[in-house]
Amino acid sequence: MTPEKKKQRRLRNLALLSLLLLAVGGTFAFQAFNQRAINDRLNEVDINVGGRVHDYYNRDTENKDVFVENYGERPIMARIRLSEFLETRQRNEANFTPLVAGTSREDVENWTTWIPSANDITDRENSNASNAFDQYANLIFGWERSGQDAPWYMPTFNHDNLDLRTAAAGHARDWIEGNGATDAVTDGATHPGDGIDAYWSANEDFDNSGPVWPGEEVTNQTAQNLPQDRAPMTMNQWSNLPNEDKIGNFWVVDPNTGWAYWANRLDREQATSYLLDAAEMTAAIEDKVFNGFYYYGIHVESGLVSPDQHEEFLNDGEQHHAELEDFLQGIQNGVMYDDGPNPLPNEDSAPADFDFSTMRPGRIFTMAGEQYRYLENMGSGNHMIIRNEAIRNVSWNDQEAELVSWYDALHADVRTMVQPVSDNFDTGAVRHGDLTWTGSTQAWLPSNLTDFPLVAADVTDVDTSGAPRAFALSLADVARLSGSGQAFPNPAGRIGANNSWWWLRTRALVGHSWVILHRGHGQDLSGALNGGHTSQGANTGGGSRPALIINQSN
Repeated sequence: MTPEKKKQRRLRNLALLSLLLLAVGGTFAFQAFNQRAINDRLNEVDINVGGRVHDYYNRDTENKDVFVENYGERPIMARIRLSEFLETRQRNEANFTPLVAGTSREDVENWTTWIPSANDITDRENSNASNAFDQYANLIFGWERSGQDAPWYMPTFNHDNLDLRTAAAGHARDWIEGNGATDAVTDGATHPGDGIDAYWSANEDFDNSGPVWPGEEVTNQTAQNLPQDRAPMTMNQWSNLPNEDKIGNFWVVDPNTGWAYWANRLDREQATSYLLDAAEMTAAIEDKVFNGFYYYGIHVESGLVSPDQHEEFLNDGEQHHAELEDFLQGIQNGVMYDDGPNPLPNEDSAPADFDFSTMRPGRIFTMAGEQYRYLENMGSGNHMIIRNEAIRNVSWNDQEAELVSWYDALHADVRTMVQPVSDNFDTGAVRHGDLTWTGSTQAWLPSNLTDFPLVAADVTDVDTSGAPRAFALSLADVARLSGSGQAFPNPAGRIGANNSWWWLRTRALVGHSWVILHRGHGQDLSGALNGGHTSQGANTGGGSRPALIINQSN
């Protein structure tokens, strides 16, 4: 939310978040907050699998941020559902009147589930009782700021996966901590912060000695939410996406039930982008209550499961969207379609389990603890691959040292397959302003690269005079690997996993080098080539993205 929103009517909010994680054989399953469970586990099992819903809310600014953090050691799948309640009373009236007949402030179970229309997440479904709130409350979904990457948050101190409390900050009220209060006054915060927009920023920390808030007495440093690949959408809209775009870092809402699903596995130490960014009362509430009072509340409930327990989301007795089962299976697999005989993208496998000759360009796979993108079949049994996510906070000047360090840490079975490349690439240099471009997006493909022979000739290939090692792609490599049917079919495909920018090995003007930009540089520049980055610069948005040439016959 922007500061200008402070002048709008205050929002009375009730954050009711429920989360129960059951440790069973290294996995956990979601149960509704009003159910009870017995949890038996051996003390020898010390794998912490868990997640926490964050709800940051401020009545004065109407900011409300809702997202999920995975503080555990294993991936999880997440869903969130909102319900609303509004009641009004004129000064000459004795009792409040609920907006939706049959609902009451005290009984949150009968609050009205937020249901969007099938093709517009910003419009509540006209045929549903939820539509009554359209006139009085605007819910702002997702998070997008021009020139900004993603917001920052304070990770939860509470790593007890049997604790049902949420990370509620500011005026947000955890259901347990607030003893179920619905009075818009009781304090139920469980997490630091005052609930305003952008309260946290990079390199901040909080000492929880005491403890001040539920959880461990440690000092945490701020972390960054995952940038959204696209704005939250309904399942009908999701259905129209190309298969290769259906799994990613964004929210998808089932318009039948109101459940919003994170469209990807949430890995350890990751936090989703915002499902909800603000809840703003409209001017119509003043016409409705011109001389009186109103109470508006949002109930947030959640479900978190391990990927192999995603059937819990299906077996809840609700009438889900027809494509939900396939969607959830796609999240578990990491892909929405049959992608050949190789292990699924998220299935960590040994090198011997892969048949790289059957892989399509751009295919994601996980091998010996590292996730890669397949780039191309180079013939003679050679295949070029690249790490899927950039190694962050690495400058171009430090890139070679990082490549050596990363390569040395690879599993021996992977290093055995690596082919030799040149010990010293002759990259040449070209300034960004000296290139002309082709394509529908900015700086997609250079059209005059041949005017710079050294740069154009710097194409990576096997070189038996060199040593087996990791390398950074060149400008010429990226150009020939970009386009329909290639490893980088579109700008989004060139961005590293989790929205990471990455260095090429090609130099630009003095003191600058070429990079692939991420979404933090602006939507029009996402995935673009850029020669304007200083070679000594480094930040957490991206860095080095090692590539390899491998051959299984080695």
